[in-house]
Amino acid sequence: MTSEFLNFTARLREFIQSAEPRTRNPEHRSHLGPAVVGCDASAFNELARELFRLQFAHNAPYRRLCEVRGVSPQNATRWAQIPAVPTAAFKELELSCLPVEERTTVFYSSGTTGQRRSRHFHNAESLAVYEASLLPWFRAHVLPDSRSPIADSRLAIGDWRLAILTPPPTQAPHSSLVHMFETVRRALGAPGSAFVGTVGGDGAWRLDLEVALEVLQAARAGQRPLVLLGTAFSFVHLLDHLAEEDLRFNLPAGSRAMETGGYKGRSRILPKAELHALLTEWLGIPPTHIVCEYGMSELSSQAYDHALDATRNPQPAIRLTPHASRRSSSVTRHFVFPPWARAQIVSPETGLEVAEGETGLIRVFDLANVFSAMAIQTEDLGVRRGAGFDLIGRVEAHEPRGCSLLTA
Repeated sequence: MTSEFLNFTARLREFIQSAEPRTRNPEHRSHLGPAVVGCDASAFNELARELFRLQFAHNAPYRRLCEVRGVSPQNATRWAQIPAVPTAAFKELELSCLPVEERTTVFYSSGTTGQRRSRHFHNAESLAVYEASLLPWFRAHVLPDSRSPIADSRLAIGDWRLAILTPPPTQAPHSSLVHMFETVRRALGAPGSAFVGTVGGDGAWRLDLEVALEVLQAARAGQRPLVLLGTAFSFVHLLDHLAEEDLRFNLPAGSRAMETGGYKGRSRILPKAELHALLTEWLGIPPTHIVCEYGMSELSSQAYDHALDATRNPQPAIRLTPHASRRSSSVTRHFVFPPWARAQIVSPETGLEVAEGETGLIRVFDLANVFSAMAIQTEDLGVRRGAGFDLIGRVEAHEPRGCSLLTA
């Protein structure tokens, strides 16, 4: 790793730290899109161009892609002109600035047995940047009511009990999602925070339902808020079990859930509104305290669709009837990345950004992706909503292979 990369990561950390106070500002959390657009635009552009120069020089497959498209650090004057790498390229090419001997960690994309999976290589410095990006944006959306214990009666960092519905890192060492949750647990979780998932003999993730129920019962008995973190399919597994056993938990006020979406054939598929309604019905978590996260193994930053309102105390959870629990929430939800990342919604035909309210592919420019590729072209469809987007779903298409990846 060159001194140039170390200098860049130091500057990026300063940028993240300077932006973090704005992520805690309730005025910005209620309308995060405009806050992100106007946040240090010139500083973001400068850092993006510098990172493009480094990645062009040190990431050979990415440099070839840029050369095919006729773009170089000399003629790209704005971050939006930097070529984006299709996520499919991570399945076949080693898109890394790290020498082979420095690649101490690799994250694989999720998938079923037999599928080729994306690879995102990391080392200690790369993971440190990942965690520096992760924690402030997670806190701003999922734990905005964390305070110093001397400031007021709200829970302090380290007092939040987490129930993580995935296997632990020892069983899933190559999952970026599990690494994310372990980072949150170490930095923000209370003693007793636990992973309640396992990996089966076939490699599939499963819930340890006995342990999960023990955690729910302990939270209810202790009257301390519980934070549930997991994939959409893990919540479905939990909710199906609660329905089968007719077990309802009116969790303590302030309890919340963060779900990452995605099913990948691992459970029955539920529309988001129905999934959230069931979380309210069976766990007593109000819609205002359910947050969705958007991320992927190829990125180092995450987007959230909603920030809890830390300016008011949450109302006690109310057990709703199935009919009442399915009423729509008035909360406006658009996914927004942190100020050190940008999202565009682009036309699949032209590659140009679509107009407000139109549908296209999600393209992400993530400064925290220091040692791979900053600009990522996803296979996900979204609707442009200011600086944010509504997530529609994945495009099902034939994957490009070999040289065709360079022109994608």
